Amino acid sequence: MKILLTGGAGYIGSILTNDLLKENYTVTVLDNFMYGQASLNHLCYHEKFTVIKGDVRDFSLIRGLIKEHDIIIPLAALVGAPLCNFNKVGARTVNHDSIIALLREVSANQLILMPTTNSAYGSGDDKNMCDEASELRPLSNYAIDKVEVEKKLMEHPNSISFRLATVFGMSPRMRLDLLVNDFTYRAVNDSFVVLFESNFKRNYIHVRDVSKVFIHGIDNYKKMRNQIYNVGLSDANLSKEELCKRIKKIIPKFSYFEDALQEDPDKRNYIVSNYKIEATGFKPEWSIDAGIKELIKGFEMINNRKYGNI
Repeated sequence: MKILLTGGAGYIGSILTNDLLKENYTVTVLDNFMYGQASLNHLCYHEKFTVIKGDVRDFSLIRGLIKEHDIIIPLAALVGAPLCNFNKVGARTVNHDSIIALLREVSANQLILMPTTNSAYGSGDDKNMCDEASELRPLSNYAIDKVEVEKKLMEHPNSISFRLATVFGMSPRMRLDLLVNDFTYRAVNDSFVVLFESNFKRNYIHVRDVSKVFIHGIDNYKKMRNQIYNVGLSDANLSKEELCKRIKKIIPKFSYFEDALQEDPDKRNYIVSNYKIEATGFKPEWSIDAGIKELIKGFEMINNRKYGNI
């Protein structure tokens, strides 16, 4: 089986590429390496690994690559509300337009597995409870684009959408702008963080479990295709304050304070059900606490902010 992985040198992709090769798939990575990352250097020896430096908006390039592969995993994206607000045109053309163009080229017998986002739920219902049937209330341009793309994706007969929770954990192409990563970095280096609207909840998932769920989708695509799945830790629907308490148990010097006068520009606030993906046999391996401990080790090596998306 031949897999095309766009954005394969990114935060998730650099883990997933390695895991797919371990599963004996032939993997082609398309990435523009916009962050100057060398996250796939250790895989260049592998005979089933091919890397192409290019842009997902190059439709002639994409069209040729799609024809050569059995499975498409489009990870390439400008990720997160701050970056998408900073580069609105780039975000729209990468996160929306390039995916719509890709979907036009994918044949009915090719499998496509796509990461979307549970930030599409916005603020949930009156109890902030969300499952795959809940109304979508996307708040950011990033989430709005993902919602539109997911609608088109589900018209494809062999598609799976993974609505990912907020991802955390170490990766060869590290990101420090994700909430668990950010708070743990601040705990290690600054010993404190100031919270805005600390009661807002969201769900979390480790980057290695994200990689695992894509492989799970490939292995079980006949029973999972044409479906949408939330992917997160069922015991980690945590508010920002609850997350800080978890970090403080591991880093006692960490302090956190509430600023009641300011608002968080990220208004997401929801509790997510992951029952549907769990019913397929998928079970995450990495807990929040294990991820925090891993990050502490990583931050012995990382002492600057260059790994954020913005």
